[in-house]
Amino acid sequence: MAFALTSPAFETGQPIPARFTADGDDISPTLEWTAPPGGTKSLALIVDDPDAPAGTWVHWILAGIPPDRTSLPEKVASDASPAGLTQTVNGKNSFGRSGYGGPDPPPGPDHRYFFKLYALDATLPWKPGVTKDEAEKMMQGHVLAEASLMGTYGRK
Repeated sequence: MAFALTSPAFETGQPIPARFTADGDDISPTLEWTAPPGGTKSLALIVDDPDAPAGTWVHWILAGIPPDRTSLPEKVASDASPAGLTQTVNGKNSFGRSGYGGPDPPPGPDHRYFFKLYALDATLPWKPGVTKDEAEKMMQGHVLAEASLMGTYGRK
């Protein structure tokens, strides 16, 4: 079975429920995935919105996820290292803070939100507050597979 990312909160290509956005509780949704490929030493998650007016907006970076995990619960804490996720760190999002920041688009057409999970062949030295650019540079040459889930959200 291919490496795949899903959520019980929404189907790929469908709207993200308001409770997971800035209009609701602004909490991360439950995420589930199939087993990563053999040789995976860690996982990293990046959530972004390429439709933001100022360019791609980063909503969440969570790095150093253990390779034996197959899910993240709803409402992962924004602490530097969330409880129960040893050696996992939250990066800095485009809101300027650590942890998940839900969809918060300006009025207009729906935006697309990409949840991208990377299977890595190494345990990288992640630091709390890592940015997307830093994460992508660190992951270069270490990505074994990528699984993605896309949800939409908009305000009229």
